Amino acid sequence: MDFSFTEEQLMIQDVARRIAQEKIAPSAEHHDRTGEFPLENIRTLGENGLMGIEVPAEYGGAGMDPISYVLAMIEIAAGDAAHSTIMSVNNSLFCNGILKFGTEAQKQTYVRAIAEGREIGAFALTEPQSGSDATAMRCKATKQADGTYVISGKKSWITSGPVAKYFVLFAMTDPDKGARGITAFLVDGDRAGFHRGKTEPKLGIRASATCEIEFDGYVAQPEDVLGDEGHGFKIAMSVLDAGRIGIASQAIGIARAAYERTLEYVKERKAFGAAIGTFQMTQAKIADMKCKLDAATLLTLRAAWQKGEYDKGGARFSNEAAIAKLTASEAAMWITHQAVQIHGGMGYSKEMPLERYFRDAKITEIYEGTSEIQRLVIARNETGMR
Repeated sequence: MDFSFTEEQLMIQDVARRIAQEKIAPSAEHHDRTGEFPLENIRTLGENGLMGIEVPAEYGGAGMDPISYVLAMIEIAAGDAAHSTIMSVNNSLFCNGILKFGTEAQKQTYVRAIAEGREIGAFALTEPQSGSDATAMRCKATKQADGTYVISGKKSWITSGPVAKYFVLFAMTDPDKGARGITAFLVDGDRAGFHRGKTEPKLGIRASATCEIEFDGYVAQPEDVLGDEGHGFKIAMSVLDAGRIGIASQAIGIARAAYERTLEYVKERKAFGAAIGTFQMTQAKIADMKCKLDAATLLTLRAAWQKGEYDKGGARFSNEAAIAKLTASEAAMWITHQAVQIHGGMGYSKEMPLERYFRDAKITEIYEGTSEIQRLVIARNETGMR
């Protein structure tokens, strides 16, 4: 096995690290405290190709591979998780699905603006009464005689919803068919019939604006359908496979930031006449943190490599993506927990970023498939039992 990275992969990692250290990390506390959307920083990410890493150059992207995406995501998340959430949705959930299932016109209209950082994209699947059970959605798209669709209903927990221009929306076109009655649409937030709700007051990733959106007689044209009618659920599941690699990368970045801060602290902080890094209980925590961080990183890189093979016509990577997300998200939660514990009272104080890492880590166990859903995916893939 070859664990080395190419010159191009290292280049985009370096670009992401520079932006994260020079622009994102210094402003992270402000954005977390105020909840202000970091539009200027997101524009910078777009200008440097980080909002469309796997998007081909002809659609405004960097034209790179899934491993490049993972390396860049880790760096941005280490600077601030909220920024990486916005970046992940644009790359994984928005652009990826349109590139795979969209028409040439859809790619030029929707992908280019997002990949270049001129607009923000969003992914609208979850509803107030349907989270993990996506097939229970009530948002409906009723087909008219002229071929248009009239959309009505609500979607909740929409990342970037308050600021996004374009949305990948999933709605029921034939409720009698269940999952096979779901269709994907490309939605313009500036059109009549589209409404945004209040911004959600979240525990973590506070600068990543999240809201409910509502459709009241929104008219979608036939050319706004993504893929084929009735194939929406298949599209959503395929896109979420890629999205889970992004969230795993985010979790690694959060965990790495907490781990690196902790390494510095245990060398400087003294108790009972010695640096606390010399205490065996502290050393045991450091060792376990490092093992979990490395395991999560390698599993996520494996999933990214498998996605690259899938893009070339290889096997689906849903199991590898689920394993990576489950392992990385739970590692991030555990590592940030230990980091706060080692820092003691200072870890609990907003004067240091440890408590923010801890709050931000929790969401990685929830969105784009909870840890419980990941375990179901893995077990069913392994046993073949549904």
